[in-house]
Amino acid sequence: MGYLQMCCITMTALLLVVVLAVVSGHGDFFTNHWAVRITGGHRQADRIAAKYGYMNFGQIGSLEDHYHFHHSRVVRRAAFSLKGPHSFIHMDPEVEWAQQQVVKLRVKRYAQSDPSFTYFNDPKWSNMWYIHCNDKNSRCHSEMNILAAWQRGYTGKNVVVTILDDGIERNHPDLAQNYDHLASYDVNGNDHDPTPRYDSRNENIHGTRCAGEVAAVANNSHCTVGIAYNAHIGGIRMLDGDVTDLVEAKSLGIRPDYIDIYSASWGPKDDGKTVDGPGLLTKQALEQGIKKGRKGLGSIFVWASGNGGLQGDHCSCDGYTSSIYTISISSTTENGNKPWYLEVCSSIIATTYSSGEFNERNIVTTDLRHICTDGHTGTSVSAPIVAGIIALALEANLLLTWRDVQHLLVKTSRPVHLKADDWKTNAAGLRVSHLYGFGLVDAEALVLEALTWRTVPPQHTCSRITIKQGQPSVTTSGCSEEPDQHVDHLEHVVVKVLIVHPRRGDMEINLISPSGTRSQLLAKRLFDSSNEGFRNWEFMTVHFWGERAEGIWTLEIVDLPSKQRNLKEWTLILYGTSQNPYQPHSVQHSRSRMLEIPEEILEEPELEEEDEYNGERLSQLKYQNNHVPFSNLKD
Repeated sequence: MGYLQMCCITMTALLLVVVLAVVSGHGDFFTNHWAVRITGGHRQADRIAAKYGYMNFGQIGSLEDHYHFHHSRVVRRAAFSLKGPHSFIHMDPEVEWAQQQVVKLRVKRYAQSDPSFTYFNDPKWSNMWYIHCNDKNSRCHSEMNILAAWQRGYTGKNVVVTILDDGIERNHPDLAQNYDHLASYDVNGNDHDPTPRYDSRNENIHGTRCAGEVAAVANNSHCTVGIAYNAHIGGIRMLDGDVTDLVEAKSLGIRPDYIDIYSASWGPKDDGKTVDGPGLLTKQALEQGIKKGRKGLGSIFVWASGNGGLQGDHCSCDGYTSSIYTISISSTTENGNKPWYLEVCSSIIATTYSSGEFNERNIVTTDLRHICTDGHTGTSVSAPIVAGIIALALEANLLLTWRDVQHLLVKTSRPVHLKADDWKTNAAGLRVSHLYGFGLVDAEALVLEALTWRTVPPQHTCSRITIKQGQPSVTTSGCSEEPDQHVDHLEHVVVKVLIVHPRRGDMEINLISPSGTRSQLLAKRLFDSSNEGFRNWEFMTVHFWGERAEGIWTLEIVDLPSKQRNLKEWTLILYGTSQNPYQPHSVQHSRSRMLEIPEEILEEPELEEEDEYNGERLSQLKYQNNHVPFSNLKD
């Protein structure tokens, strides 16, 4: 067939696209965006895109050889996958893989609800009960010790935090001074301006509110004060449009060598019946981030745990919060009670204050249209607070790896007055709960530990597969025969399951470690009537952190009242170290103790032409630190 004939057929097929459509059985909405994998570089991708009538929007985040293709002649949002002309790109031998992008429902995690001491002149400072107390405030709780960390000189200077959300109001008086163009992008609009889209309902307030929690400017007489009020703050606008695997992956991979912390307060719908998580591209982007981000130290991804409490949801059914690469953050009320919106699960690492009942206070932050609010709510509050506190720790020690940060949170978070029936002490002596993880974050303790922290030993992985149907136990010795390669001291534990079940919500799943510690991987969900079971779904728990790996592990499935279960297969995956991470270990694993910063950490990032005008900002790009033990470091 000649090329002209093929073109004619292609144009005809475009007109007949509805006839040729294949209807999806899952209610998916397909977009006019494709992810494709092509080797040979950008020019090769451009050539193939043009060949089939696509536009190449460029590489997908940090994923090499993966490109974002767009076809303007396709229905923007359809209930069917498109065939016809688009079959040709799948058949092209130079295209290794292609996938039409499906819209993924993602919801922002805020809850729809309801001075004698002076430190700053910001009008809302006296209302920030979760940071400081004053003599007239009898209900004050300041156990997060943020003020104490500031008083030690840590305010987030030279640390870069980005909010993945619906955009941020970059010219807001409380954000403009700390706004960072290099840490921002509009994925929805494919440009460099993350300003939210304004409408009469103020749908896009979420990102601006989260940004203010992190880095609102202090002492400017306008409104409020951010946790890391001297940090750089950026925004990735990606929730105000069709959210696809490609959009998420692109957002997570923007400037990974410049951005230190990505904060996300959104996820799959918290309706008590959804099981959903990152797609193929997004999983790769998260893994690329922790392997290559921050010049190999690893990008830090902070995630809100979810607001499905009223629906009986369980955040173990959210693949973002249950990833070992993300830091899952929970919320508590000012009185240490479980908020009505809170989801529980075994992947939660730590907790901050947030909103509670109608008689309990909310969080103060920036708001759309240059104003501020004292009504910020939900676990959306907690992820940015922790992102800000981690920024303080990175200022104290810029060489912390992504795993160091998780270890520090585990070691310094505290149960204090948080009320939960399931607080337990694991075999490593750590107090942990499915509501609150290891407890309330402590900013002062975190920066003090960071100052003298030794980088933890390398992470090792042990995997054991039980294929025998229904067998509940597996024995492991740490997997590797090499003493310095096996898993001895645990970090994350993952259970991957293939379970057939007539009503998924009837199941409760528990994992019991060789030391006898029990962790609930899944609770019953009243509204989950799906008969799909779990197909290679990964549950993750941090409740065995620090325990020994060797011995018998038992998976327990409780599914009353149906009594019907069919465990086809389960895989136990243990992550951890061969050495005790809190004892001295070999020099090559102790980069955070060095008194000289490696040159690659100090290198300026490659900038696009439109960024070159930021000459003044470029002078600030090099990491610097003026606190012990790095007081002798220079630019």
